[in-house]
Amino acid sequence: MGKKRNYLVAAAVAAALPMAAQTPDASYEFRPHAYIQVQGGAQYTLGEAPFGDLLSPTVQLGVGWQFKPWLGARLAVGAWESRGGLNGYTVGGPARNVTYSYNYVAPGVDAVFNLSNAICGFNPKRVVSVSAFVGAAANIGFGNDEANAIARQGYPLAYLWDGTKVRPVGRAGLGIDFRLADAVSIGIEGNANVTSDRYNSKDAGQPDWYFNVMAGVRINLGKTHRRRAAEQPVRQPEPVAEQPAPVVEKPAPQPAEQPKRAEEMRRDVFFLINSASIRPDEAAKVAELAAYLKANPQLRVTVTGYADAQTGTDAINDRLSRRRAEAVAKALTAEHGIEAGRIAVDSKGSRVQPFAENDKNRVTVCVTSEK
Repeated sequence: MGKKRNYLVAAAVAAALPMAAQTPDASYEFRPHAYIQVQGGAQYTLGEAPFGDLLSPTVQLGVGWQFKPWLGARLAVGAWESRGGLNGYTVGGPARNVTYSYNYVAPGVDAVFNLSNAICGFNPKRVVSVSAFVGAAANIGFGNDEANAIARQGYPLAYLWDGTKVRPVGRAGLGIDFRLADAVSIGIEGNANVTSDRYNSKDAGQPDWYFNVMAGVRINLGKTHRRRAAEQPVRQPEPVAEQPAPVVEKPAPQPAEQPKRAEEMRRDVFFLINSASIRPDEAAKVAELAAYLKANPQLRVTVTGYADAQTGTDAINDRLSRRRAEAVAKALTAEHGIEAGRIAVDSKGSRVQPFAENDKNRVTVCVTSEK
């Protein structure tokens, strides 16, 4: 039976590897993020009884952090039931197999390696990902009443325990995740756990083992990636054609001089992430704009606020871009004495991005025009 299980696990991993080997996508950049996992399945505790008699239910809750595309860490708590088996139990009749169950909770820490990203490169749209993990846990066993009842009937159990016992556990395993969306995937995990010989109350002269196979869901918290900003092509200077020698002509009569129009002025006031406060170096731009408006009383100014598209939601970014525009307008009126009637305030949220570089879109753009 053990060989058959190994063959099944190997076949599942082999079937998943071609899909997990999708090529990397350089248009995306990885972002560290947290995640939660909820899983449930079956446990097999190694013992002296038929395979089916040693199966029991198990569940696991995990909280993790993905540091790099290929490396993460996870705090996982497994729990429910383990089983023990006795071969040749003779109390009350002929020799037979007998099983008993007991409960456990096993909190532990794992180092998780995303093999797909490590071998094939980062691709957030990959359908199937294969991961491996190693870790350590503390198995807190309790509820060993059935083994104690067997011992009271006369069957010797060398390592019989009662109450609550804590034992160290080493564990390792493989997981296969199937992507449903950027934030959600479903997966299958198999792991092997080794602890002391005293776990199942018997003296076997070797460590005790239990194996879990579980299915569950993983939910990523926050954005897992962002699109890289497109590189702007470098414009080459156009060749300058030779100009013919100027022809000197008699100047034509000059029309009456028209009033000179003031040139348009633009100032971009940049903000920190999730902030509408004007920093001192940006306040100098507001002062320069105010001086120009005072020198040209025929001008008015349109103040438009923006937010970057890779942070926050539309609702948050709409409010934030409006506050940024209002902060600049208030500085023009309260600090520099510009009439409010000469200022138009607008905001675009994150639906419009005036700059190719994401972080520059935390900005208020100020443009003057004739009244």
